Amino acid sequence: MPVSQVPFQPTDGNSSAATDVTPVVALKELVARLHREQNKIQDLLSSLGFALRSFNNLNQFLELIPLMATRVTDADGSALFLYKPNGQVRLEQLHWQDSRQRKDIRKALETASSQITLLPNSAPLASSTGILDAQMHRYLGPDVQIFGTAILVKHTERGWLYVLSRDPDYSWTETRQKLVRLVADQTAVAIENDELAVELRKKERLDQELEIGAEIQRRLLPRQCPNIPGVALAARCKPANRVGGDYYDFIATNHNQLQLISRISPEASRWGFVIGDVMGKGVPAGLIMTMMRGMLRGEVLHGNSPAGILQNLNRVMYADLENSHRFVTLFYSEYNPQNRILSYSNAAHNPPLWWHAATKTVSRLDTLGMLIGLDANSQYEDAQVQLEPGDIVIYYTDGLTDAAAASGDRFDEENFVAAFSAACRYCKGPEEIVDYLFDQVQQFIGPDRHNTDDMTLVVLQIV
Repeated sequence: MPVSQVPFQPTDGNSSAATDVTPVVALKELVARLHREQNKIQDLLSSLGFALRSFNNLNQFLELIPLMATRVTDADGSALFLYKPNGQVRLEQLHWQDSRQRKDIRKALETASSQITLLPNSAPLASSTGILDAQMHRYLGPDVQIFGTAILVKHTERGWLYVLSRDPDYSWTETRQKLVRLVADQTAVAIENDELAVELRKKERLDQELEIGAEIQRRLLPRQCPNIPGVALAARCKPANRVGGDYYDFIATNHNQLQLISRISPEASRWGFVIGDVMGKGVPAGLIMTMMRGMLRGEVLHGNSPAGILQNLNRVMYADLENSHRFVTLFYSEYNPQNRILSYSNAAHNPPLWWHAATKTVSRLDTLGMLIGLDANSQYEDAQVQLEPGDIVIYYTDGLTDAAAASGDRFDEENFVAAFSAACRYCKGPEEIVDYLFDQVQQFIGPDRHNTDDMTLVVLQIV
């Protein structure tokens, strides 16, 4: 046969190449399928991360968790259980692929979780999770495989995320465990963020209420000093917190003058100068201070002496102060502009200092008397002094004398008296005295430090 007519016969090498085509195609398809699965998982987890950043409602986010857990693990469904503060274990969310079976699965899981109650506000016991697993097996039946991972918030177990499958060949692989653990961690972050948001809203409401309380208290304190013939006045209150327990007031003792203060001559009445300090700081002290202010102003209208006013005030406030376990120090005085006599009585407050202009010496204005609220039958004493032109009286609270430096040393009364004496010699008027004394205390405790107690000063000068 001519060479040109001989049929073509494939060689052995060409035969092998042909048979190798099928494994190569299969490998490429496997790689492509794995790539698609990886992209699917990445897209799902990316969506979960986006939801975590975007959703403000925790329940909306939790609705996605079982769906995500089901899809990243190729399971039939997923269930999220959370522990409640009352100790109950509750089925929070459920996803089940087959809608016809979903109702029965939900009923079985709710029945299983209702059988378990933890101690309120306590960490779940290790056996509690085992009990939940056993109850789920019992009510779901042997055909459903369950795999779970804990929801941990700040190292505290707050619930469980379960993956459920009816496939007998379903395996709880390391990859699936990691994926479910990642979804569970995202759930924990969402729960913690929600709790932080709740605490932040509470704090914002509290801050708003504190600011309202501080504003009310500022309005209750005198906005300005009254104009009294022959007297120059200055006052300042610096609370340690937004609401404080220090109190000072100027009270016209004539009832008509309280109502028509702008129409009545100041000489027509004596003026009450009062300073007080509620034991403690913050809102409780501020509330008691507000209550005391109203009661004291009512007592002043009865026309009693300073000692009688303190005695009646103590009887009225005793029950409320005893119940709150707080006490009040109070110094009440009345000044008569016509004869420059200052009458006073003290309920264990820091005695005001009296600067004698003629002798350039300092003495204390004090009488015997117990704290307001300590004993319902406490007795108080009356006293009075004759003030002369140039004399200065300073009322103060112990926040100034107890002010502490970084070393722990306190400003104490001796330093305060020395600073007051210097201020009376060199300062021009009550306002400068107030500025000087506050500056001295601030320099002592440190320019960048904040005093831990309320500080109040009232300066009266006979001009």
